[in-house]
Amino acid sequence: MTSPSAAANRAQDSTAFEVAARVGYVVLGLLHLLIGVIAISIATGSGGDSADQSGALQKVAQAPAGVALLWVIIVGLAALAVWQVAEAIVEQDPDAKKRWAHRAKFVGTAVAYAAIAVTALTVALGGSSSSSQSSQTMSATLLSNPAGVVLLVVIGLGVAAVGVAFVVRGFTKAFEKHLSTPGGTAGRGIRTFGMIGYIAKGVAVGVAGVLFVVAALTHDASAAGGLDSALRSLAALPFGQIVLWLVGAGLILYGLFCFARARFARM
Repeated sequence: MTSPSAAANRAQDSTAFEVAARVGYVVLGLLHLLIGVIAISIATGSGGDSADQSGALQKVAQAPAGVALLWVIIVGLAALAVWQVAEAIVEQDPDAKKRWAHRAKFVGTAVAYAAIAVTALTVALGGSSSSSQSSQTMSATLLSNPAGVVLLVVIGLGVAAVGVAFVVRGFTKAFEKHLSTPGGTAGRGIRTFGMIGYIAKGVAVGVAGVLFVVAALTHDASAAGGLDSALRSLAALPFGQIVLWLVGAGLILYGLFCFARARFARM
């Protein structure tokens, strides 16, 4: 039989872990704010930093007490990753296909959070990390193998599908079911920020997926540069600077939504 003190300790541990996971959402908000600002600076012709997680983390490292903040980022993202794995384990949708689809989404999200945490750890320890270079290196490795082209196309289509899922989630406001939003103006503001933010992030991620496919079809690994290359490629389109400015502003709104998510997420 479990003693009252043991049950109390488990409850305290669960509460502490939930707090750490909510800090993770604040961290995501900060990173997306920085990526959005960098994207806007690229759109205005004054951006030289990478408009992705590695560029945002480098910005954090340069700030006062930046290394300490990086460790907070690492803990928060690690907690979020573990939380997503736990969600995958306890997922109990009666429809088997939906259940496994939800589990795959949770695990994929956990991997993404863990990858950013590893990048933050590298920067905190004094190393350097470039998402664009990592994407290009991976693409070059795949293209050097016989089946690499097909695999890179599959990866690109998968990333593009994630981008489409973000856009759909934004338009349908499907993210609301995971929130306990307040009523009134505050609730409407959170939903609006979430809708615009999800669509903007979906566009950026979708373009990154397309670039992987382009790299595969042209056998040019340099075309696959991740989020930074995706945002910079938007600037090269007709009216691209305006499009990139809008996407950057949308990513900033997604960052603000993440701050609200830290407070109102159902966990």
